[in-house]
Amino acid sequence: MNLVHRIENWGDTHHPAVIDVLRIALGIFLLLKGIAFMQNTADLKGIIESQDTIEFSSGVLVALVYYVTFAHMVGGIMIALGILTRFSSIIQIPIVLGAVFVNDQLLSPINTQLWFSVVALILLVIFMIIGSGPLSLDRYLGSLSNED
Repeated sequence: MNLVHRIENWGDTHHPAVIDVLRIALGIFLLLKGIAFMQNTADLKGIIESQDTIEFSSGVLVALVYYVTFAHMVGGIMIALGILTRFSSIIQIPIVLGAVFVNDQLLSPINTQLWFSVVALILLVIFMIIGSGPLSLDRYLGSLSNED
């Protein structure tokens, strides 16, 4: 059994149902962040453009803005429903990691956006390892296929 299967098996056997509430809350948070970015793409463009390390062309900038928005919305829904949770978490991690390091006030204790990003990043890593859990579409659809 290779490493990925062992991690998946460990995550499936060590998953209390209470953690599913956190997964659902994280998914809803990411969905709402995606909706907020969609409603105000100018702010997201400003955040990305304010970084002095990389210069983006306008086409790449627009593609990046829509990728972040789409990934948060679709990934948030998938994480909340518990379908392809590990894959959705892997897609979200680079975005949230960027949100942590793009922040200007990295060590400010009252920077709530930073703390939300750090908590979201930690939860995404956890759900990438342990998966969706018992209250999920993955488990429900898996039980339907086992009845045949």
